[in-house]
Amino acid sequence: MRAVVARVTRAAVVVDGATVGEIGAGLLVLLGVHRDDPDETVAVMARKLHELRILDGERSCAETDAPLLVVSQFTLYGDTRKGRRPSWSAAASPDRARPLVDAVVAALRARGATVATGVFGAAMAVESVNDGPFTVLLEV
Repeated sequence: MRAVVARVTRAAVVVDGATVGEIGAGLLVLLGVHRDDPDETVAVMARKLHELRILDGERSCAETDAPLLVVSQFTLYGDTRKGRRPSWSAAASPDRARPLVDAVVAALRARGATVATGVFGAAMAVESVNDGPFTVLLEV
């Protein structure tokens, strides 16, 4: 499982002209699932996201109650080493990825996090105002 995590002052997801998820200051999480990710990666990813100390004062969402906006992003596993067109063979199929993305969101909420989401598989417009900018790649 792989996530691009950006500290933001605000972020939103729009689908078909309607805002489906938005947050103020917190973390925008673009979350990709690898085809071989075991179910056990869910708890590890949720813990790392919730406890990642990249907010002001080197604090985490767990410490500050800052929200997270989680957006599924299969393209994080695009392989561009050959040719001009990415290969998506490393990304999990939608049938495999959707339950794992949903499980990460559920695990974050079970930890007490405030979580907004995009819509799995939809054409989404993701808006963000990066803070810093501060963006990291998280892998489990």
